[in-house]
Amino acid sequence: MVRILAFGVLSVACAQEEFGLPPNLQAFIDLANSDPEAAVEEIRAMPFPIVQEMAMPVLSALSATAGNGLPTVVGHGMGDSCFNRGMKSITKGIANKTGTYATCIPTGGNVLSDTINGFLKTMDNSIDYWAEKIRADPELANGFNCIGFSQGNSQCRGYIQKYNDPPVNTFISVHGTVMGVQAFPGCFSQGKPLGLLCRTFAEVLGDLAYNPLVQGILYQANYYRETSKVQGQGYLKNSQIAQWNNENPDTANQTFKDNFIKTKYAMVKAAQDSMVYPNEGEQWGAIQDGEKTIQSMTETKFYKEDLFGLKTVDEANPIGFEQTSGDHLQFTSEELYGWVEKYFMTSDVIV
Repeated sequence: MVRILAFGVLSVACAQEEFGLPPNLQAFIDLANSDPEAAVEEIRAMPFPIVQEMAMPVLSALSATAGNGLPTVVGHGMGDSCFNRGMKSITKGIANKTGTYATCIPTGGNVLSDTINGFLKTMDNSIDYWAEKIRADPELANGFNCIGFSQGNSQCRGYIQKYNDPPVNTFISVHGTVMGVQAFPGCFSQGKPLGLLCRTFAEVLGDLAYNPLVQGILYQANYYRETSKVQGQGYLKNSQIAQWNNENPDTANQTFKDNFIKTKYAMVKAAQDSMVYPNEGEQWGAIQDGEKTIQSMTETKFYKEDLFGLKTVDEANPIGFEQTSGDHLQFTSEELYGWVEKYFMTSDVIV
């Protein structure tokens, strides 16, 4: 018997026996439902960075009035939360820099659910939740800019392709998972036993990744893109990132492409990223199907065939590329507010 519990995930009696649900994933689901505080502690023990509180530089009134007047929506990364001090600091800083409204939109109603839902609420459901919150906020009714950090960029991308109404004018992706990942290297270089979440990734992000049940539970499975499996029916039929990329010609979604080309893009890559692999994906690159060759954006089939609008966008409003020198989510306040000024405050509103 299947039951839906607190965080909207499956708790299945004898799930492993009946549905083949991996044991570590089941253990995390059970922990999230029985003891959310302990589940969040497991998440915080992962070797992945979250956005830290940043010291806001002094901003002049002139720079705060030079923008296009649009508000900003902020998307947080895996293991983080809009309710954490770091994300609150970033959101306030962006509002101060632009002189307009800024809001971090969570995927749950408090720090516990928001953090856990970064794992146990699918991309599709998380984006639907976002759209509901965006449409309920009168400050966003006439459009907005979007900036994401790490996994939060999958939120921005998904909202753009699925909804984009109210529209996103400009999207800044900071070290984003926008093109999916083939691995989370940070999980397996700790020099200590794997925690529950890393054990879950180890058992799920492989042969089980494109199982419909796993795709219907784990956010990270939705953007896991294993190049040796991308031509298989499991990936083409069940993967969320495959749908966004319009990789399956039988289910290609013109609306995803039409919505994508309405927005302008700036992509920030971490040169030494130890979390997102390949880090070229942070700038729309990818590993060539069935190969080991890492391609830049213009070398990919997504660009050459314009599967979801990359080429159209780049030719109309060239995609901005930025790079930081360090690891994942290592950037300075000067870098962050420089991107905001360059792309949000000197960018015309798309009509």
